Amino acid sequence: MAITDIKAFTHLTAGDVETLGQELDSVRREIETSRGERDATYIRRTIAAQRALELSGRAVLFGSRNRWAWLTGTALLSVAKIIENMELGHNISHGQWDWMNDPEIHSSTWEWDMTGPSAHWRRAHNYSHHLYTNVLGKDEDLGFGILRMTRDEAWRPLHLVQPLANVLLAATFEWGIAMHDWSIEKQLSGVPRWELASQPNREFARKIVRQVTKDYLLYPALTGPAFKQTLKANATANLVRNLWTYAVIFCGHFPDGAEKFTEDQLAEETAGEWYLRQMLGSANIKAGPVMAFMTGSLCYQIEHHLFPDLPSNRYAQIAERVRELCEKYDLPYTTGSLGKQYLLAFRTIHKLALPDRFLTATADNAPETSSERKFAGITLPALPSSEAVQALRIDPITGQRRGLRSALREAKVVLREKARQEKAALREARRSLRERARQERALRKRNPVRESAFAQR
Repeated sequence: MAITDIKAFTHLTAGDVETLGQELDSVRREIETSRGERDATYIRRTIAAQRALELSGRAVLFGSRNRWAWLTGTALLSVAKIIENMELGHNISHGQWDWMNDPEIHSSTWEWDMTGPSAHWRRAHNYSHHLYTNVLGKDEDLGFGILRMTRDEAWRPLHLVQPLANVLLAATFEWGIAMHDWSIEKQLSGVPRWELASQPNREFARKIVRQVTKDYLLYPALTGPAFKQTLKANATANLVRNLWTYAVIFCGHFPDGAEKFTEDQLAEETAGEWYLRQMLGSANIKAGPVMAFMTGSLCYQIEHHLFPDLPSNRYAQIAERVRELCEKYDLPYTTGSLGKQYLLAFRTIHKLALPDRFLTATADNAPETSSERKFAGITLPALPSSEAVQALRIDPITGQRRGLRSALREAKVVLREKARQEKAALREARRSLRERARQERALRKRNPVRESAFAQR
């Protein structure tokens, strides 16, 4: 089962959680008060560079009947679409640049180059996902409604096709997100499903017509004789953008260490606990400056979930402070290479496609889903749960906190030893059975009468 008590899971006291929240508030204030012309120059140059890449790509595609021109134009267009989606559309729609009061770069006016309307995404994503990150039954992005990503969700036969659904989602990610957000928009608006002329339906239809016309009719038609080649280039660029966006999103939300929570955690959740939930529910990708730019700085997914409306170009700076706080409070800072993080998410997708009876770990101790019950009988075994929450452990030698990170290491050792003992006991039981069977055979050979009686039975 997912986490129900974040203080018990992290081995922190209520006071420590609130102090952590205050320190993160301080980080926010420092960034907010230091925003200025340097940041504004960054986003304006990014917009100019993205538009130059797209214009260059479309210009080259006029000669796309030549193979190398097609490859060059498609590559330039793919990169332009990735930057527009990740560094511009996503971050601007989060309100990261609203402080500039520039109507061109404002969350309320920017319309991104994706199938779904930006307004639908803002409401669905900024509210449902970022407020209720990884809370079962509240965060609609937890599996996007088609993938089972935690054992807390009951298995259904439909999940057997989850690996195929994952491939389809990756290839058509912009459409999957658009339809996902469209559904949430109708729910939030209270629109009946059968009302075809509703405002969300009209907005969605207009955006689909605009995108399909632009990418698959207008721009290919402008290149005249190269219509087919340009059409293929646009379709390829959209596919590349979809696959890249999908990979980055899944690496930040579904590898091991990105924890899930029950609605019990939301009861009287404090600001500090909200911060802590964001830190535990997200995962980072190890990246340099180029990779960070191409991911829209979502390689810093932890920092993004802590401060979704702060400028993305500041996340590397914020990450240094967050790492320091993780060290101070002995909390894990979940990060790994793009390949590693995706393989962990990929494994979870395929593993949870199976019924629970085929899985080995328990719901409290699975790599993709942990809870405070993971530590039952391992850490602070003599204390009731209510006291364990308050019992912040301090290393007597170093004076350092011994929180979740230390508890996870200890639990790993204990569970590994427990598994070794269980395997040894199983081997011994099998050996005993074999020895007993051997003795029975030997006894029957020595005593034919007993053998005859045995056969009659």
